[in-house]
Amino acid sequence: MRHEYIKNVTTLNIVPEKCTGCGMCKNVCPQGVFEIKDGKAFIKHKDYCMECGACVKNCSFKALSVKKGVG
Repeated sequence: MRHEYIKNVTTLNIVPEKCTGCGMCKNVCPQGVFEIKDGKAFIKHKDYCMECGACVKNCSFKALSVKKGVG
């Protein structure tokens, strides 16, 4: 079961130019926020993000940012 949080409040952002499409964000996200398409990660379900920071912590390329616990 996926939870959806308050709409349009999450601070999650991605910089596509820094993304290499490694898929780590997709692998570690407990909410299934990310998908990989055309060799890049993209935020498919932004409102599912619970701002845990797992994606940011595991992105070696600094393509992601989130202010944990804000939204």
